[in-house]
This record gives sequence, structure tokens and C-alpha cells, in this order.
Amino acid sequence: MTTPDPMSPFEDASEDAPEGLSEDWPEPVFRSAPAPPDGVVPAGSVPLDYQRFRAEPLELYRELRRDHGPVVPVLLDGTIPVWAVLGYREVVRVTTDPHLFARDSRRWHSWHLVPSDWELMSFVGYRPTMLFSEGADHQRRAEAIWDGLAAVDQFELRAQCERVADRLIDTFAGSGRADLVAEYASQIPLRVVTRLYGLDDTESAAIQDDALHLTGNDAPLALRNMQTRTEALIKRVRENPDQVNIAAHLVAHPAGLTDDEIVNDLLGSVYAVQQPTSDLIANALRLMLTDERFAITLSGGRRSVGQALNEVLWEDTPVPFWIGRWAAEDTMLGGRRIRKGDCLMLGLAAANADPDVRPDFHSGAGGNQAHMAFSHGKHGCPPAAREIAQVIAGTAVEVLLDRLPDVTLSVDPDDLEWRVTLMMRGMAALPVRFTPAHPH
Repeated sequence: MTTPDPMSPFEDASEDAPEGLSEDWPEPVFRSAPAPPDGVVPAGSVPLDYQRFRAEPLELYRELRRDHGPVVPVLLDGTIPVWAVLGYREVVRVTTDPHLFARDSRRWHSWHLVPSDWELMSFVGYRPTMLFSEGADHQRRAEAIWDGLAAVDQFELRAQCERVADRLIDTFAGSGRADLVAEYASQIPLRVVTRLYGLDDTESAAIQDDALHLTGNDAPLALRNMQTRTEALIKRVRENPDQVNIAAHLVAHPAGLTDDEIVNDLLGSVYAVQQPTSDLIANALRLMLTDERFAITLSGGRRSVGQALNEVLWEDTPVPFWIGRWAAEDTMLGGRRIRKGDCLMLGLAAANADPDVRPDFHSGAGGNQAHMAFSHGKHGCPPAAREIAQVIAGTAVEVLLDRLPDVTLSVDPDDLEWRVTLMMRGMAALPVRFTPAHPH
């Protein structure tokens, strides 16, 4: 089995090209990508202001809409052209037409402008996972994953979340202080999900450690380690087919997935699960610890946890942008001419704040769950995965508040810092204090 290279947009030159494209794919070298068409950078493209995106994103979205409309030609890092889709209706249109706005990044005509060490390469560099598949192949693989996730027992999921949360709290409960990002929120999602895959506690902890090294110089080794452990899991499942877990479900699924497909799709889910769910937990805790509407009932606030999560998904979206989609043909979107091979970046947070669909943005989300935090359509997060993410996040918050009912911030709320990248938004740290408690 070939180890995927997270830094290569052309994982394997022998892979079938997307429907309608030439089969003559280049070798995995950036500078030998297909020659771009004339005018690859749309006229009027504006460099994305990263400083303002980090500091005042809502103001930036508002100004971009005012000056350029719901679909804006922007330059990432000053040179990489993409369309930022900011309008709610436009995001819906893109995500509900996977044939026109396709997912295989090898369609991009601008690879010659992308540096090999680009920070978003792990999200756009093609790998043979379900996330980059299209058409019938995507449908086949997606159905297997969706069915596997839907088969998760919700009671067992919650119980597993409680066990993981309790164990983590036990490590710092006696100290009276903690960083709820590093010591808690960042540790939970993969520990829970990989147990659902079928890994034991030791293997799950190892995967968690590897996932923390998926960027930087250690990324290739971390990915190989994760692949080795996942391959061993699939081998174990095939030898003992009576197991009840997601990996066993995929192995037995009538879609007939190969071991390579199962391994790649389970590894691909690491990107989808870990950081967004971790940020959802931390962002919800920040809201409940700083907003009087939630602090009033903090010590017994089970009812408000769901409200906090929904408000975070609307207003502090853990994934503000998602790259991306690539136009399979010339088309029009939001009054803009989109050319074949153009890259579109889904503005999920901007769509949530679109005044055309939510003019009362700052009045609270209420029970409205029509946010774009999980994207939309066939390539969006499937309903079962959304439920799992929200169960993990909700249980993590509830267990913490039950165990440490007087938890409060140990810094001024204005001193909290956001850790912001183009595709991730969460707390850099969440220092708290509480009355020391005995481990369970």
C-alpha cells in the first residue's frame, strides 16, 4: 500500500482523471502542472486581508459584499486566485451542484502559482480519499461511510464521551487550574471517534498524538504512523469479522470497499473530525464562561449547552472557509463569470452572517439550525457525522460543568486570543480556575 504524500496535489499520476478531463495527468511536480488559460487571475482580484480576517471577520465580510457582491475574486497570500463565495444562496448553489462545482482538486488550473509548502496543502492536495472523489465513486464510498456513522449507538457514543472527558478532567481536577484547550478540548474528539473505529485506548491515544503532528516537518512520519495503525485495524477486523465498530461496518459493506479505500477514508476523516470538533467544544466553553446569558445558569446549565453550541455554529463557526470546489465548466455565479478550472472557497462563516438571510445576526441564533457550519450537499458533513460531533461537544461541555461547577476564566475575557487560520477558528487557550476536586 502506497503511503499518501500530504504535500502533493497529484497523489498518483495513474489515478483516473475527473470525468471530462484528459487522462494525461502530469507527474507529481508542481511546476509541470497543465498550462493555465489566459487571464487565470480574474480582473479586479483583491488580496485577502489576513489581519482583518483574524481580528474583525464580520466587518471584512460586510465590506467585501458591499464592494464586490456575494462572490469575490480574492488572492490568497497575494498570488493564489480563488473565488470567495460569501453569499448564503450562492454557497447553497455551489454545494448542491457537485457536477458543475466538483471536488477533485486536480482540476485546478493554477497549481503553477501554489508553493509546495503552502499551509493549506493538506486540505487541497489531492489524495485518494472519499473527500476528493466524484460521481459514482463518491456515491459508493460516501454511502458506506454514512451508513457506518449512522449505525453508531448514540447511548454508547455518549458513554464513551463521558469516559474520555472524566479521564481528562481527572488529570487536572486536583490542581484547581487548567487550560481547557490544550488539556481538554483538543484531546477529546479523536479519542472518542477512533474508539468508534475499533481502536483500543492505547492505539487511540497514539493516533491522537500523531494527529497533533500533521503539520510541519513531522507530518510525513505522523501520517505513516497513522496509516500503519489503521492498516493493522483493518487486518484485525478481517480476521475477526464479528466486531461491532465503524471499521467492521466498512469492511462488510456491500459497496465492496478495498482496504486502501477504507484506510484512506478513515484517515481523511481525521482532518474532518479533530480540529473542528475541538474548536466547537472550546468556542462553546468560551461563550458559556463569558456571556451573561449562559453564565446565569452555568452551574446547572444543561439546557443551555445546546443553545451555546448552536450559537457557536452560527456566529463563531469553527470552519470559516472551506477550500474547495473546482469549476468543471464555465458558468455564472452571483453575477460573476466562473471559468473552468477556477477554485471556489466556500465562505461558511460569511454565509451564516449574510444579511439577506439573517438580518438579525446579533440577536442570537435561537432554535434556527440552518447554518452552514457543516457545509451542505453531498460533499458536506453527513447528518450522522453532524450528530456525532454535536454529541461529543455537548457531552464534553456538560461533563466539565458537572465536575467543576464553579469553573471561571483566570484571565480577563478581553485577553483571550483566537487561533485563526483560513480554515480553522478556535481559542488559542482557555485558562480557567476552579475549586480543586478529587478524581473520579
